[in-house]
This record gives sequence, C-alpha cells and structure tokens, in this order.
Amino acid sequence: MSRFVVVVCLALFASPLFAAQKIKELASVAGVRSNPLIGYGLVVGLDGSGDKASASPFTGQSLGNMLNQLGVQIPSGMKVDPKNVAAVSLTATLPPFARRGQSLDITVSSIGDAKSLRGGTLLLSPLKGIDGQIYALAQGNVVVGGAGAAAGGSKTQINHLSVGLIPSGATVERELPASLGMGDMVALQLLESDFTTANRVVQAINRELGGQTARALDGRQIEVRAPQDSNARIQFLSRLENIAVEAAEVSPLVIINARTGSIVMNKAVRIDPCAIAHGNLSVTVNSTSTVSQPPPLSGGQTAITRKADVSVSADGSKVVNIPGGASLSEVVGALNSVGATPQDLISILQAMKASGSLKAELQII
Repeated sequence: MSRFVVVVCLALFASPLFAAQKIKELASVAGVRSNPLIGYGLVVGLDGSGDKASASPFTGQSLGNMLNQLGVQIPSGMKVDPKNVAAVSLTATLPPFARRGQSLDITVSSIGDAKSLRGGTLLLSPLKGIDGQIYALAQGNVVVGGAGAAAGGSKTQINHLSVGLIPSGATVERELPASLGMGDMVALQLLESDFTTANRVVQAINRELGGQTARALDGRQIEVRAPQDSNARIQFLSRLENIAVEAAEVSPLVIINARTGSIVMNKAVRIDPCAIAHGNLSVTVNSTSTVSQPPPLSGGQTAITRKADVSVSADGSKVVNIPGGASLSEVVGALNSVGATPQDLISILQAMKASGSLKAELQII
C-alpha cells in the first residue's frame, strides 16, 4: 500500500526571536501602490500553431477588423482562417510613479486553442485599467520558455507553450497620479493589522524624530507629520522607513493543505502535554459474478448471479505521548512513526485543538 508523504515546513531564524525590523518591512505608504492592466491582442507569425477558426471564431473576426482598419478590404462572405495567428490576453502591472515612456513587462496568454506561441510577434495592442482608460501600448516578440514537437500521433513538450513574456514590451502612455499624503500628513499602513505593532511604530517614530510626529488612528493606519516640500518629504520618508521597530509576537498558526498533505507552522506554535491514539477502520466489499446455466431441455433460463464478500478490519493503533512544549514538527514526526496519513493528521490536529492541547489557530485550505 502506498503511503502519503507529509511535508512539515518550519521557519528557521538565525536572528533573535523578536529581532527589530525596519518600518518599510512592516508598513507601506498610503497611496503608493501598483495597478493591474489588461488587454487583448493578436500574435502573428506562428508556424501553423495558431487558433482554428472552427474552435476560436473570434480570432478570425479580430484579424478581419484589424485588416479593415489598415485599409485591407476583405471580400464579403470570405472566411478568414489563419493558422499562424492566435488571440491572446495581455496582463501587466503599472508601478507607482510610472511616467510616460517607461517600459513595462508584458505577460501574453493564449485564450484560444493555439498549440504554441513560440516565435510569434504581438501586434500593437492597448492596455487598459479598471476605469477603461488606456495606460500603455504593447507590441513585440513573444519569448516562450519551452519547446515542443508533434508528428504521426506522437508528441513531446517541454514546459508551457501557450504563455509567453515580452520584456519591456509595453510603453506607458498615461500617468496615474499618486499622492504622498494630504497637506502636511503622511499615512503609513501596516501590512498586518496589530495594535501592539502600531503602538511600537508610533513610539519608535516619536523617539527618533521627536515630539508628536506620529499617532495611530487604529490597528493598521498611522498618521505621520511630514514636510510639505516634495524634496524634503522624500528625504523625510527615506529616514522614516529605515527606523528600526521591534514587531509584536506573531500569533500561533498552523496551516494544513488537505489536498497535498502539507503542514506549515510558524515559530509561535506550542503543544500542551497530551496522549494520542488513532486507528483506522476499513470495510472491504468484493463482488463476484457467476453464471447459472440450467440443464438442457429443462425450460430454465440462463441467469447471472452475484456473490458479495464483506470484510471489516481495524488497524492497530499505538498511544503516543506528546510532552508539553513540544513543537509541531515533533508531533508530526511521532504520528508519522505510527503510520499516520495526511487525513489522519488533519483529524488528530483538529481533536488536539478542540481539547486545548494545540496552542495555535488551525486553518485548513
């Protein structure tokens, strides 16, 4: 019988348990954020690996519309079925403070039935934001990190062929305004909401910059008084983000992936003394079909009968003693030694949480 493999990931820290972190590692400046862009385009120049008109009719429609815009008239009723063209979706990220003329990397993904985008060229395509405005224009040669070949019913493929990248393939055409606060105030937003960390950040800023420079609005947002001159404000933020803060202790957390059997814990997880016994009950039903053949000239009919064999077995289980203060890796190691599968571990950890022995929040994904 095959056995599942349980992977336990335990963070290793060479630094002290609660080492100081810089503010830029704990918080971001409100208003400084990236924005996703999306677009639609055509990749041409494929070696017969493009979309089929029967499966992806929108590709032919898009190609016909583009040719009409370029002055090429397609006769009425003519079917456009190019095998060297693929319809693709385009995605990119507009970084904060992006300016006109700046280059962006583009991800190109096939949305039809194209077999490969290798060797293709993306034609000029707009990239839009959530507001429907065009923020960048994309065009260039698609780089695909894979290869494949097929002939005579045989096929060989390395990596993924329907997604590619165009490095610096888009140019920013519209700037998105970004503000570093309103008036003489700048807002810091903690990456994780925590009242203790917010209080320590405020104390560290006031201790370093003096006076009542910072104040906490809630467990996530901190308001900081900053110079209004743009150059002075940048210098102030540069000094601010490098202030060291001792972050609050993380909450104990155990995450279980029920699909892969992976278990991830953080450094704060602790176990109270407990004893565990876990066994499995197996029910097996075997069905055998037999044919009942009547004697000749008896007037009977041939019939199929089924014979069922039902067996029940229970695996033997051992009692495992878990000492207090043990880490979860030691618990999982002990359970694995008696043959616990990932599904067993999920049940056991849930029971430990219910009994109060597992001192952590349990999340199953």
